[in-house]
Amino acid sequence: MASTRISAQLPPDIDPTKAPIAFGRRALPKLNEEIQSPELLTQQRALMALSDLVHDPEKVYQAIQIGFVENLKTLLLHHDSTVRQKTTEILCIMAMHNVGRQGLIQKGVIPALAELMDDPVDICRKNTHQVFEMMAKLHEGEILTATRRV
Repeated sequence: MASTRISAQLPPDIDPTKAPIAFGRRALPKLNEEIQSPELLTQQRALMALSDLVHDPEKVYQAIQIGFVENLKTLLLHHDSTVRQKTTEILCIMAMHNVGRQGLIQKGVIPALAELMDDPVDICRKNTHQVFEMMAKLHEGEILTATRRV
């Protein structure tokens, strides 16, 4: 007769670095709540999951409408380098989409990103530079990035 064995290890298809994502239209609001969590691990997991979702322009539009950009702006100055890295990565992915670039300009992300030009973490500076490069593809972005340099 077979016996039941309970393992302490996670199944091989479960990634502990990503937050479980809610189904359907509840996914982004739930991640938005988790990004605002005071617990560092919860924030990091939510950012990992969000970085997968924002490859879809429709999700980028929804994220902007929900208010992710304001929360991501506050995370740009976070004390944890992983949070700053994933935040700049998400903004970089969002800036790849036209709707994302327009949303980032409208929400005033450029001044907040300018603070990271002196970040001690190389990947944060690289992602910040890529966001500026993508923003310059819009006429409004050209004007804003040019005025920030002066």
